[in-house]
Formats: sequence, structure tokens, C-alpha cells
Amino acid sequence: MNTTTSATPPEALRTRMVDRIVQAGHARSSRVEKALRAVPRHRFLPNATVEEAYADRSVITKRGSDGAALSCASQPTVVAMMLDQLDVNPGDRILEVGAGTGYNAALLAHLTGPSGQVTSIDIDPEVTAQTRRALDATGYGHIHVITGDGALGAADHAPYDRIIVTVGAWDISPAWWDQLAPGGRLVVPLRWRGQTRSVAFTRAGDRLRSDSVELCGFVPMIGQDGEHDGRIDTDGHVALYWDADQPIDPDVLRGVLDRRGTAVWSGVTVGVGESFDGVWLRLTGTEPGTCRIAADPAAVDTGLCAPAIPSRSPALVEGGSLAYFTQRHRDEDGTGRRWELGAIGHGPAGLGLAGRLCEQIRAWDRDRTAQPVITAYPAGTPDDRLPGGHVIDKPSARLVISYRPGNP
Repeated sequence: MNTTTSATPPEALRTRMVDRIVQAGHARSSRVEKALRAVPRHRFLPNATVEEAYADRSVITKRGSDGAALSCASQPTVVAMMLDQLDVNPGDRILEVGAGTGYNAALLAHLTGPSGQVTSIDIDPEVTAQTRRALDATGYGHIHVITGDGALGAADHAPYDRIIVTVGAWDISPAWWDQLAPGGRLVVPLRWRGQTRSVAFTRAGDRLRSDSVELCGFVPMIGQDGEHDGRIDTDGHVALYWDADQPIDPDVLRGVLDRRGTAVWSGVTVGVGESFDGVWLRLTGTEPGTCRIAADPAAVDTGLCAPAIPSRSPALVEGGSLAYFTQRHRDEDGTGRRWELGAIGHGPAGLGLAGRLCEQIRAWDRDRTAQPVITAYPAGTPDDRLPGGHVIDKPSARLVISYRPGNP
């Protein structure tokens, strides 16, 4: 049962939550804003306090025996961002993959209205049982809740005008493709090259084409696993994470950090609060060796490895060489609160890799808001049918990542 530690009623807390979301640039659609103001999020989080329910953070609702999050209520700003991307119309038929708490399904039902239909599917029967209870208790008993593998969709209620995936996906399931109506939209937190983006696709014939790509993070979908990892130092303090389609061998790289590194600086600086995740996104569309590097505190403290963000920074790998994204303080304005972005290379090709990474930092700096177009084709599509761009192969899809002319 929800409790509160203050006299502020839930309605006032909900108003504040939505005001923050709007100020952050989300809920751009007035219909999304109205839905967020109407649906009581705290009613879907019975084990959280009312303050926790309306804070701008995710709430874990189920953990595994190892403590890993198995299900959660997404951060409200991310919920609003993805609803903006989905662009629901009254009367739409919607599939939600990943039931969560039922809150997102209620928002979808509010958006599609009485003439529409919402189906929510989750593989965990405990999650779907709780979702069913919450929806029934809040007046959304008409929403279909199914226990099953979300990767298979829900064919009985297809085709769908909109499909939204609220768990981290490694691949684009063929079932989502088949069950999405022509011209329909798919919004999916898709993972590639060590990072996750919420990608909004529109179906056009035999392909899906993106028009929005936003940074996000989600609990991964059960049964989809295409990321490998391995330690590259003797003591096991530095790990690489790479995709199944990349020819990266940690054994070949082991010990490369013991070789003297060479730093290359881009001349590009960022201040406090300025995001530079766009560099990583750009690398995924230009450099085939893009992956993720993670360094434990011991590696950072000893100077073995100094990624810009120790737990998750992009790196480039080529054979037995690598370069990783780093930063250093610059005192341009006398405050010492700016950082220059660069790369540190190790191994025979390390200097060249670091230089290439810096080239992409500069390209990002020329237009920090540029987004790529991501076009997805079914696996097995011949190369000569793909448009120009960098190709990333998934088991069920081929992604082509390209930047529009004018977005260098």
C-alpha cells in the first residue's frame, strides 16, 4: 500500500512530475501530457511511497535471486519520450511488449481512446498477474494482458498500428515486423555496439525506417543475448563488450593496456551537464570496431585505463590494438569546469584508432543534434538492396546507419 511522508496529495505530486517532464522537453504532444496528468502512477506502484512513485526515476518492482532487476517502472521522462515517439492516434490498435506495472498500458489506453485497443504481453506470469490487478483496480479492465514470449508478439489481436517495446531488445523480432500494419510505428529500445537507443521506426514495405533516435536504458528482454564480453588485462579489471557480428578477440588484446598509450586530443570541449553520448552513436555508424570498455576503480586508480566514464565508454578495436574515449580538464573560462574530449590508443594501430575516434568527436561537434537514419531490413537481404551506410547484422535484421547530407 502506498504511503506518504508528507501532507502533499498524490494529485499535486503528479502535477509536479508532469511539469518537470514538460520542462525537460518531453510530452511535446498535448495528448501525451493530458494522459500523464490523468493516469495515477502511484496506483500501479503499491510497494513504493507516493513520493517515489512521482519522482523522476525508475522503480524496480522485481529482482532475480542474484539481485538483478527483472522488471521495473520506467523513469517518467523516458515514458513520455517514448510516447512522443510512438505518436498514438485515437482508435489505434497497440501492442505493448513488456507489461511492467500496467502504468504504460493505461497511458496507451488513454491515448487510443474507447475506439482503440491495447494488448500488453510479458513472459513473467507474476508480472502479468500484478498488471491485471492494477489495471482492473484503476478502471482499465478492457486492456488485454497476455502471459507469453513478447518476441512472438500477440497474433490474435494483430495487425497493430503501433507496437511499443518496453524492455531492452537486442534484435527486431520477425513477429513484430509481421504484426505491424503498413505505415505503422514500432518504438523499441534497441541495443547495438554497447549502447541502447529508443528508436522509432515506421514500416514502409519491406523495411523499417527511423525518424527518432533517443538515448535510454532498459531491463533486457529475456532470451535475446548477442553481446559478448571479456577481460583484457592480467588482473581482470578492464572489460570489453562487443556484438556477436564483430571479430573481436579478447585473448589477442590481453595485455595491450600494458603498452604505453598515446593520447590524441580533439580540441572539442564540453561543460557541466553537456551530454556527449552523441559521439558514441556516431561511432556506431562509421567505425566497425566500435564497442564498450569498462574499467574497475582499481584500473582507474593505478592509471592502467582512464575512460571518460569508467563504467561505459566507447572504444575502437582493430586486431590487437584499441583506442578508447577519454577526457581531461580544461580551464578555458577560469572555472576548471570544462573538459576536452579525446582518445587514448594502445597497440600497433592505437595511434591511428585514437585519431579516427577524434575525427568522429569533431564531426559530432559540428552538429551536436544530428541524428542518423536507421533503416532495418530482414536478415538475408542482399547487400545490393541496401542503401548506403554502415551495416550492422543482427540475427533477424540488418541495420543500415547513415547520417543525412548536411549532418557531416
